[in-house]
Amino acid sequence: MTILSALLASPLGPILIEGDERCLHRIIIGGERGGPEIERVDPASPTGRAAMQLRAYFDGACEMFDLPLAPAATHRGEALRQAIIAIPCGASLSYGEVARLAASSPRAIGQACARNPFPIVVPCHRVLGNGGAIGQYSDGHGVATKLWLLEHERRGGLL
Repeated sequence: MTILSALLASPLGPILIEGDERCLHRIIIGGERGGPEIERVDPASPTGRAAMQLRAYFDGACEMFDLPLAPAATHRGEALRQAIIAIPCGASLSYGEVARLAASSPRAIGQACARNPFPIVVPCHRVLGNGGAIGQYSDGHGVATKLWLLEHERRGGLL
């Protein structure tokens, strides 16, 4: 299996996108290493499609991502991922609210967010602490990246 990678310039800095001919493997905000600029990536590949959809997101034109993601390690992990994906663009839910929707625990949601290999696409930045506390963010520049993404969605017409 050949890993295809691309580097997307974004307002958050470079974003590294990695996948193969079937699915995406990971996205790293601030990913400096790896692949060619997106213009040289096959636009029909999962990596190319992710680059185009992320570019549209940053341009304010994309609400939902339609990308083949590498499966989570467990069925439970996949269920937690789907609960996070279901949070609409421009909205946010607490760890507890997402946990109730997924029939899980807030701690499990927090762990799924911390281990999320697909930031932005699996929008863990939309998961907040009780009372709207910002909580943590494990990619890019941490909380500053999470705040930027939330504000981008609120102001950028992505509602």
